[in-house]
Amino acid sequence: MKTNLIKSIYATAMITLLSSFMPVYGQSDEGYIYGTITTIEDATYTGQIRWGKEEAFWTDHFNAGKYDNDNLDYLSRSELEALRENGRYSERWSNWNISWGDDDDGNWVDKHLHQFVCQFGDIKEIEITGRSKAMITMQNGDRIKVSGEGYNDIGTKVRVMDDELGMVSIQWSQIDNIVFKSTPSKLSSKMGEPLFGEVETTDGSFTGFVQWDHDERLSEDKLDGDTDDGDLSIPFGNIRKIVSRGSSSSVTMKSDRKFTLDDSNDVDRGNRGIIVTMDDGSRMDVPWDEFVSVTFKDKYPAGKAYNTFKSQSKLQGSVKTKDGETLSGRIIYDLDEAFTYEIIQGKNDDIEYLIPMSSIKQIIPKNYDNSYVVLKDGQKLLLGDAQDVSDRHDGILVFKSEDDATYVSWEDVEEVSFN
Repeated sequence: MKTNLIKSIYATAMITLLSSFMPVYGQSDEGYIYGTITTIEDATYTGQIRWGKEEAFWTDHFNAGKYDNDNLDYLSRSELEALRENGRYSERWSNWNISWGDDDDGNWVDKHLHQFVCQFGDIKEIEITGRSKAMITMQNGDRIKVSGEGYNDIGTKVRVMDDELGMVSIQWSQIDNIVFKSTPSKLSSKMGEPLFGEVETTDGSFTGFVQWDHDERLSEDKLDGDTDDGDLSIPFGNIRKIVSRGSSSSVTMKSDRKFTLDDSNDVDRGNRGIIVTMDDGSRMDVPWDEFVSVTFKDKYPAGKAYNTFKSQSKLQGSVKTKDGETLSGRIIYDLDEAFTYEIIQGKNDDIEYLIPMSSIKQIIPKNYDNSYVVLKDGQKLLLGDAQDVSDRHDGILVFKSEDDATYVSWEDVEEVSFN
């Protein structure tokens, strides 16, 4: 009897210990975007926020274009000339906004502008300054002027589930500013539950929060398609599994009913891709041709809360050159990314990865189109076909001090390590 009692106590203790390592499922709403929208008429609306018909969580990405690139001021005229004249960059001219010549101070200026990408949780405030312009204030106080040219995150309609009024949809032109705040652990009302599941691809499986067709994120969103009996518009919350059939999809409901849907960009080759987001904000964008199936799960881990994004700092590390020199200090990567909240892009086969700099331990160029990206969790990815990891890279600045910068061209980089 005593032995059985000891075994029972031991088993209970082990269950308690193991449960402390299990993910928390559906116990908090802190992962949803939340804040106060103030309009140009000084009206305010507070609650859960959804960006257009897409972004809904703090780990979702905000995309815009940068207006300025002051980092180019640290390059000499000859370094700028070499960057411009390098034949490898000729294919990029259509994506560059460049003015070669003297500015008002007689300095030679290259206005090569980059994309700005961060997670919504990194942002403290967005001030609307024009039809396609905004001033972004980060949680650490950094202020970044951005443009919406070519990006739908600026100029879009913003929806808020106001705590008193319910759903309110506000045009961009009516917004003065948006101040983000920590989300309550339980929302009194919300726009739906997250889509969370396992996405099987031709290159393996990924489990995380799912964004279908770059659009649908929540259980109340609809999957549209045609059947032999007519059109269907199915809430994602009722779907267990979707399997690609190329020009159509097989859809299994939670009730085990099955349908074949076609003739819609939700379920055929018109699909823009399936995004899987991990807890650290890393994303895999899976094109339709690489997508096999998704199985949605009723239980999901609590999303990353707003206050967990407060740790924002300048990139620090070292650059080892091909001639054996090692330079250490503050780093500006690709003459663009200077902070841990910024994000790099690259493809493995046709699957695009978007990874926050805060998750990266090392980047090692392999050839003209690929680099190894080593994550802090030990994962090693071979990524290519993007400026951040190929010879389209603009090079790296390493600062021994704020006034002492050394420029290293990408072709001279052996490896980059981040602290």
